[in-house]
Amino acid sequence: MAHTACNVPVTQTRDESNFRKTAASFEPGAKTLPQRYFVSPEIFAEELQKIFATNWVLVGHQSQLAEPGDYFLADVAGESLIVAKDQRSTIRAFYNVCRHRGARLCEEQNGHAAAIQCPYHAWTFALDGRLLGAPHMDETPGFNKAEYPLKPARLGLWEGFIFLNLADAAVLLEKWFEPLGGKFSPWNLAGLRSAKRIEYDVRANWKLIFQNYSECYHCLGVHPELSKISPSDSAENDLTEGPFLGGFMRIASDKSLTMSGNACALPVGNFGDKDFRFVFYYSIFPNMLLSLHPDYVMLHRLKPQSSERTLIFCDWFFNPEAFKRDGFDPADAVEFWDMVNKQDWHVCELSQQGISSRAYEPGPYSARESIPAAWDREYLRHLR
Repeated sequence: MAHTACNVPVTQTRDESNFRKTAASFEPGAKTLPQRYFVSPEIFAEELQKIFATNWVLVGHQSQLAEPGDYFLADVAGESLIVAKDQRSTIRAFYNVCRHRGARLCEEQNGHAAAIQCPYHAWTFALDGRLLGAPHMDETPGFNKAEYPLKPARLGLWEGFIFLNLADAAVLLEKWFEPLGGKFSPWNLAGLRSAKRIEYDVRANWKLIFQNYSECYHCLGVHPELSKISPSDSAENDLTEGPFLGGFMRIASDKSLTMSGNACALPVGNFGDKDFRFVFYYSIFPNMLLSLHPDYVMLHRLKPQSSERTLIFCDWFFNPEAFKRDGFDPADAVEFWDMVNKQDWHVCELSQQGISSRAYEPGPYSARESIPAAWDREYLRHLR
């Protein structure tokens, strides 16, 4: 996708800030990663353990759990986990493993249940993890149901998004996101609802998706429709190092990033009388891409499958009041970005194919690719 952006706080206008530019810590001579980082099964296995099993990983949004009893399954670093809203409306996560003989408890990807019952021997667990019933185990001397709750996983909420962390000594999610402060509060992310989700199966390494999203060097040639509405030369950056990277781009006057070019819904937040003709693009390590528009928010959640394959779940979130309005047409935004997404996935797959060649060697980043270079540095820091 296209995207570098600027250092203007979201509550300021272009004129108020004078578009203070930030050099994104670009290091002359920075090059792309060596081939092994994109094709090696051994490095992919190392990434799962050193990155995805030790960091906060996005798994969903609280709107997916509207009622007590709602649940969905998440996969993190090869582990299946149950994310559920219990009867007290607390969102919890548990390993999808029965405490009896280890059977997988839930098979459906999402659903609604008053309790979780193992399909093997019918051990039954409450949505807060307590073991409620274990047939005939009262015949076993010394058996105590309180000693066999479901194994919990560390869960945190940020702006309504649900994150899991498998590490025993994980930094608190609030601490992890502390550098962002209230940067995204104007968009009311916690209160938004998804109108559409599309799953993409991309034959490319997950890092190529991040690198593509983080620069607009490719936009004019790859995304002619996008470039007409949001010029690539308007890109600036405001988060330039660490796990949070990106910034924003100008939207042409009276336009929106939709097929029609018109706004397709109510504003997602309270932007007051500020000039808010911008689209903001941020990557959040290791699997979240957040695109903030005036009238909707788009989310990409990455789920790496192998060194050469990535599943991407794309959601379009809107103001919940928009769903009640006559003429609400989320397809106007969905179809636009589905087109742009597919353009991106195509060039990512071309990159994967070329990098797999014996002729590939690391190439130089341009000054317009400072964010991908910064992302590489953060990635290597976590891996090493």
